[in-house]
Amino acid sequence: MFSDKANKIFQEVIQKYHEKDTVDQPFLNPYNSENELIEHLLYRKCWIDTVQWHYEDIIRDKHINPVDALALKRQIDASNQDRTDTVEYIDSYFLDKFKNIEPDANATINSESPAWAVDRLSILALKIYHMHQEANRKDASKEHQMKCNAKLDVLLEQRVDLSLAINQLLEDIAAGIKYMKVYRQMKMYNDDELNPVLRKNNP
Repeated sequence: MFSDKANKIFQEVIQKYHEKDTVDQPFLNPYNSENELIEHLLYRKCWIDTVQWHYEDIIRDKHINPVDALALKRQIDASNQDRTDTVEYIDSYFLDKFKNIEPDANATINSESPAWAVDRLSILALKIYHMHQEANRKDASKEHQMKCNAKLDVLLEQRVDLSLAINQLLEDIAAGIKYMKVYRQMKMYNDDELNPVLRKNNP
């Protein structure tokens, strides 16, 4: 099932990142983009999410140097754009995969595309990893550990439900019961022509 593959790759990414546990480490995708395209995209997607998770931790340091904070904000902006682009690449993969499927006359559209559901699954993998760390943190109180264990149970249940929903969505698209219709994000604030501040500063 697709979600099993995605969850396995997401865990692989998170474990690999935490071997060095630094946002500055080099990125190396072990999956070939030609022969293992979806695996390549899933690995890249979760790596972006994992690095950005730690960017968000760092920038919340109340003692961070303002110059460093601004530079990090620029990195977060770039990461967000990279994340969105990668989600759209994943949707392009699915559009191509299902391009020859003729939807039923009564086929319906889903509220989100498969790739945006995968985006949530990747973030969920990170929540599970870090909540597990907190639930087992030796220097934390028993109360803290118990609260985190309770939250972890919910997150694990959520992963089961979301994984099932993604598998069912892909099966329904393949069967013509649902059909894909992708709306690109068309973010405006990174565009020199669409953001009035950038347009003014780049005549």
